[in-house]
Amino acid sequence: MKHNRVGKTLDRNASARRALLRGLATSVVLYENVNTTLAKAKAVRPFVERLITKGKAKSLVARRQLKAVLMSESAVNKVLEELGPRYATRPGGYTRIIKLGTRKGDGAEIAQIQLVK
Repeated sequence: MKHNRVGKTLDRNASARRALLRGLATSVVLYENVNTTLAKAKAVRPFVERLITKGKAKSLVARRQLKAVLMSESAVNKVLEELGPRYATRPGGYTRIIKLGTRKGDGAEIAQIQLVK
């Protein structure tokens, strides 16, 4: 049964899914927009939103929590120094997903996840 199961598995085991989400979140933070499949964009959205909310605190605890998740030090610095102050007064909703159509090879839905300006 599917009781108390939250989130999509993305057809991966837990460690591969965690690595995928960490990599996508790092890319979204660094480049501010990433093209990926719709399912992956929907899965990474709450992940990125939580990271930016942690970055608004700009404390040592927040830095260590971000460092445990994001794959590069430059992404951690960007969240704390740029994105945290940018969204300081915004109560959430830091990302948007735009559907781009289907991929030619396998027909997968493609979407762009980007940070709101």
